[in-house]
Amino acid sequence: MSGLALELTGVTAGYGTTTVLRDVDLAVPPGKVVALLGANGAGKTTVLKTAAGLIRPSAGRIRLGGADVTARTPYQRSHRGLCLVPEGRGVFPNLTVRENIVLLGPQGSARDSIEKALTVFPALRGRLGHRAGDLSGGQQQMLALSRCFTGKPDVVLLDEVSMGLAPIVVDQIFEALHALARTGAALLLVEQYIGKALELADHVYLLDRGAISFSGSPAQLDEDELVRRYLHVEPDADGPADIIISGEQR
Repeated sequence: MSGLALELTGVTAGYGTTTVLRDVDLAVPPGKVVALLGANGAGKTTVLKTAAGLIRPSAGRIRLGGADVTARTPYQRSHRGLCLVPEGRGVFPNLTVRENIVLLGPQGSARDSIEKALTVFPALRGRLGHRAGDLSGGQQQMLALSRCFTGKPDVVLLDEVSMGLAPIVVDQIFEALHALARTGAALLLVEQYIGKALELADHVYLLDRGAISFSGSPAQLDEDELVRRYLHVEPDADGPADIIISGEQR
């Protein structure tokens, strides 16, 4: 049995007849943060969707906690402790904040779920009776992330959770991600803010045109080379912490 929280082995996947991922090997140890970086269109979101069961690979295996879940549905994977926070907030806009928290938390623990969510995201405390769709973008992202604290997942997949947010809100979101990492959950992070992702990560993978081109610690990564080669821009004097990767649809 594997000692890994999440493992992709030889995964090839795509959309219809279009292959996006090619023989991807990726591992997330328990309690660790792994960043998946790459240029727009490299296939980062496809990795997360495949890991979550939204895309069925044409080759390769996916394991959660050592168990083969390649043929399992997203619902079955969520019951095995996997949580996907997708790009684009991922809340039910016509439900209230309270209803979103209760719906996405464990059954029979409404009061506890609400308190946990408000402890991590106090900005939601005065918004419990409001429709989620009426919240600001930052508050919606906080609400989407609250399920990671109420449901106590073993593996969390995070897709561009800072997308479209003001810098001060981005800082708040990353404070929450640091807190989430301290809970012992294993995180696989696709993130546009390179410097923040590398600061949080224990391990980094670079994805280049659907294939893994680098695997190692953040200290082993040449950040300037990352910016030049994979983002196709020149790093400024402040370094890549100020560089963001534009979002991708796949």
